[in-house]
Amino acid sequence: MLEDLHKEVSYRTSRSGGAGGQNVNKVATKVELLFDVNNSIVLSERQKLTILNKLKNRISAEGILSLQCDETRSQLKNKELVFLRFVKLIKETLKPVKKRIPTKPSKSAIQKRLSAKKKQADKKDSRRFKSDKE
Repeated sequence: MLEDLHKEVSYRTSRSGGAGGQNVNKVATKVELLFDVNNSIVLSERQKLTILNKLKNRISAEGILSLQCDETRSQLKNKELVFLRFVKLIKETLKPVKKRIPTKPSKSAIQKRLSAKKKQADKKDSRRFKSDKE
């Protein structure tokens, strides 16, 4: 699947800001990964819908997922980093969500909570003045 995804992504480079001296002004080290979700052959229709729903804030109106990286001063290293980040994002997005099974607290847990609550109330009640109690 990774090789197939690698074929479907495209990269755009630009000059990166930050530290790097003269290298920053000459070399385009910032890498932007572009992935067209709608036209993907690797993903099924259900996977596409899941990605479009879960990552709608990162996807453009044309259905293109965009990630960028400018961490290092090497364009090649930034390409590797952004692709790894992309693969991790896709895997996390497509991981099925576990359905929560509602549970009840046990009788002993309820009893413990109520007795702690009563103890705290008694402690606070004992701090009041005699005139307040009457």
